[in-house]
Amino acid sequence: MSDTVQSTVEAAAEGVVIRVRAQPGARRNGVTGVREAELCVAVTAPPDKGRANDAIVKVVAKSIGVPRTRVKILSGETNRHKRLAVDGVTVVGVVDALRAAIGLRI
Repeated sequence: MSDTVQSTVEAAAEGVVIRVRAQPGARRNGVTGVREAELCVAVTAPPDKGRANDAIVKVVAKSIGVPRTRVKILSGETNRHKRLAVDGVTVVGVVDALRAAIGLRI
């Protein structure tokens, strides 16, 4: 089985960049899986006035165990496809945390 979670995360100067596919208006908040090399993040917030973006940042931060202030949207603020920067973390740590959040075995 290939490591699909690994394909969503890449190293950056200060930490990592995660490719995210937003799913606003969902029933529950959480990381739901990987699709086409993007981490699927479902949030209950609507895509209105940045509410879904704020919720996505909160879900990703909680999933990898970092403060919200370390997660920033690099691109895709008005798009379903986003790139998030996470400072002060490693690729291996993020991949392991995301696997756990999705429920995959490490």
